[in-house]
Amino acid sequence: METRKVAFYTLGCKLNFSETSAIGRQFEERGFRKVSFEDAADIYVINTCSVTDHADRKCRKVVKEALKHNPDAFVTIVGCYAQLKPREIAEIPGVHAVLGAAEKFQLVDILAGFEKPAAGPGTVYASPIAEATEFHAAHSFGDRTRTFLKVQDGCDYSCSFCTIPLARGKSRSGSVQSVVERVQALAQTDVKEIVLTGVNLGDFGLQGPDRERLENFHDLVQALDEVDGINRFRISSCEPNLLTDDIIRFVAGSKRFMPHFHIPLQSGSDKILGLMRRRYRRSLYADRIALIKEVMPHACIGVDVIVGFPGETEQDFLETYQFLNELDVSYLHVFPYSERANTLAPSLPGAVPGSERHRRTAMLRSLSEKKKRFFYEQHQGAETEVLFEDDVTNGVMEGFTPNYIRVAVKYDPLLVGEMKRLRLTSVNPQGQMEAEELGIEAFHHA
Repeated sequence: METRKVAFYTLGCKLNFSETSAIGRQFEERGFRKVSFEDAADIYVINTCSVTDHADRKCRKVVKEALKHNPDAFVTIVGCYAQLKPREIAEIPGVHAVLGAAEKFQLVDILAGFEKPAAGPGTVYASPIAEATEFHAAHSFGDRTRTFLKVQDGCDYSCSFCTIPLARGKSRSGSVQSVVERVQALAQTDVKEIVLTGVNLGDFGLQGPDRERLENFHDLVQALDEVDGINRFRISSCEPNLLTDDIIRFVAGSKRFMPHFHIPLQSGSDKILGLMRRRYRRSLYADRIALIKEVMPHACIGVDVIVGFPGETEQDFLETYQFLNELDVSYLHVFPYSERANTLAPSLPGAVPGSERHRRTAMLRSLSEKKKRFFYEQHQGAETEVLFEDDVTNGVMEGFTPNYIRVAVKYDPLLVGEMKRLRLTSVNPQGQMEAEELGIEAFHHA
């Protein structure tokens, strides 16, 4: 019998990519052959997101593209959007199965022979989100030098704009020891950098029967710093109230954790933070940034911001703009507010017109470009280690410094997956840093 081929498409965050990769390995262990999405696969698995805009339209588009490659393929939808709107997705022409949060890691067992429904909508396998209580480890693998390692899932917070608790359930994670063992296994591969990911990463920690905390994120960071064989660790997005002073100071003196943080702000207005039901105010956020820059002056700091939230007046927005303008951060991820069903925010007064949301988004994205260029220019002339990826575009390859400066050099196959000590020279028109080998000016590119 011919080996069946399976292809994957992932929408959304790094956590989704790590889970897609884990599901892909389950297929390969059962004898399926993983192929690229463009190939004529027998089975397509589409991992969806509920955070990005137009989730339904994007899902429909990817399904349509899959069926162009093979009209007879079996199409399965998983992910956050699949948990939130399973019946709606099952009605999309060409969708044969929809699996919720508690089922997606049993996909190969549940669907077994991948037999299509006789007629009508796809089959739904989606339990209530309260049943998603087990933590499923996952990591991306084989894609690049960096691996995204999922160490936490779910969220116990109730931010008024967010559907993630509805899509992923309560906060849960494995033990510190289980993560250390997974990292030790990854250290036996070609992986040189691990990015720790989660839905609410700073809430990592094994919990007792009454959900009392037995371990925390600081414990994990300390333990991983002692694992040999991995050159670099990065902390992905971490809530400011959970990124403690102890963690920041530990990273500053760490052997392996990089001086790079991504800290969601969402708004620089205390009024809006209150409406968002965030668990901090701008003074705490400013204190976190100040401490990072005190103990790691060259640290890279990324910020998530939502603009146009209900009730955000022009004055509130300008307060956010001014706060960010004066804050010593390196780049912004800016999102126009988007209504989500079953959240509190859409019922709040003071809806901001779409055109105004986009104007404010454009203003902050322009500020982000200025901040990023300024951050890069501060490092011109610095000598640093660059870890190169295997992505090559138009004869140019990229790598990253410890503090997440994107470096572009002429393609050299010997550099793929390697660490190289270089001198940073100048920022090119594409916004990348150029570099030269120490003593040799051979790394520039046109």
